[in-house]
Amino acid sequence: MMMHLPTFPILVPLVAGAILLLLERRQSTSVLRVGAWISMAAQVAVAVALVGAASGGEIIAYLVGDWPSRLGITLVVDRLSALMVLTTTLLAVPCLLHASAGWDKRALHFHALFQLQLAGLNGSFMTGDLFNLFVFFEVMLIASYGLLLSGALGPRIAAGLHYVVFNIAASTLFLIALGLLYGMLGTLNMAEMAVRVAETAPEDVAMVKAAAGLLLVVFCAKAALLPLYIWLPETYSRAPAAVAALFTIMTKVGLYAVLRVYTLVFGSLAGPLADFAWDALVAAGAVTLVVAAIGVVGATRLRAAVAYLVMLSAGTLFIAFALANADAISGGLYYLAHSVFVTAALFLIADLVQRQRGSMGDHLLPIAPPTRSASGMMYAIAAVSVAGLPPLSGFIGKFVVLDAVPAADTAWIWAAILGGSLLAIIGLSRTGTRLFWRVEAIGDAKPPPSPRPIEVGATVLLLAYGVAMTIGAGPILRYTDATARQVLDPGSYIQQVQDTQPQIREPSP
Repeated sequence: MMMHLPTFPILVPLVAGAILLLLERRQSTSVLRVGAWISMAAQVAVAVALVGAASGGEIIAYLVGDWPSRLGITLVVDRLSALMVLTTTLLAVPCLLHASAGWDKRALHFHALFQLQLAGLNGSFMTGDLFNLFVFFEVMLIASYGLLLSGALGPRIAAGLHYVVFNIAASTLFLIALGLLYGMLGTLNMAEMAVRVAETAPEDVAMVKAAAGLLLVVFCAKAALLPLYIWLPETYSRAPAAVAALFTIMTKVGLYAVLRVYTLVFGSLAGPLADFAWDALVAAGAVTLVVAAIGVVGATRLRAAVAYLVMLSAGTLFIAFALANADAISGGLYYLAHSVFVTAALFLIADLVQRQRGSMGDHLLPIAPPTRSASGMMYAIAAVSVAGLPPLSGFIGKFVVLDAVPAADTAWIWAAILGGSLLAIIGLSRTGTRLFWRVEAIGDAKPPPSPRPIEVGATVLLLAYGVAMTIGAGPILRYTDATARQVLDPGSYIQQVQDTQPQIREPSP
């Protein structure tokens, strides 16, 4: 059983999604919820087991179908993939909890699509092959289309269609880049590609670099890097709360792909193509961060502000990863998990605020129905964390990244990150003031409706993750530090994949 562990993060939600799709025509929502939670419990156990298996530094390669790695599908478990699967699974628990309060009844095929999206996300983190990365991207995206557009009306339909069209265009570019790379290198297995890139003939370097540049554009589009972010603010701000919260991990898939591919295939062992992307990504990340921070200040709705915070976190992570040193990547990985949880919590808080204020929704209006103090307290905790103020996890992540900035780049990178944080604090303070403090109640306004306990519980759980990351910062940072050093040592990854042999071999003639 344990030898097949790398397949479980994909198979469990994939099989669960198929079963739930068959059951939904004949069974009640309660039965579907039970099935979804059984799957979720199994995924939590699998994610914990993966981290346990990877925490000692061992890299596990699994050959699906028992084909050699250069020919067939390869799944790889290392510290990075295990961390990403665990982060996704921990995020999915409160998202499913929030949806189970009632929204899942209004969304066609919700539980099946939710499980399929988890299969796509986990597969993206586990695969060792670029073509299968494309396949899992598409599984994830197709499920997200259904979750976003299910029961949609008006502005959400428009935002959803823009999201679909943008991603189809990016996927087309992805296929073109893969075709070029396969034509030049003869493989899409990432470990094998790394070997062949280092051996590229001088006359082919320019073509391989062009294909790698196209691939980088695709990953940056998925991660919402400027100027490829145009799909994100409207899409995320219009999505249902539980869906928007789950979507916070989707931009991180693009960031993960950049970190994985451009340290492994085009990393330190890539000869003339070594580390060619990092300098441009540092600058692009800084500009993205500043533009996103301005978006937070200028937002007229809480959901829109949170969408720009997702983009702000992507800019920060591009800087951390593109610095390409172990300490910066370690801080970035810690910050990645923090940003996923806190922005997801803010989307759920925005949903609570919207329903408490009735027709005013989450618009930042000085005259509105009253909002319950519990929502304001949760917002304050989330705002302190996402802005990077001490003592919560956002401060720790940014501090580690800033401390790792090389002396030559200190001035402008510190200015970008700290300036972005300052603008975010201004925007979040303005938002909180207009929603929870200086609000003139409408005459004869009724007391706000009580939020459903299950929805409050989901929000509190996400905020509790951040508190737990603060308390357990030492062990977590030790893990992320070891992860960063493993990522920057592509040789061990390449060797393990190449040394893994099929379990069943044909007899010699």
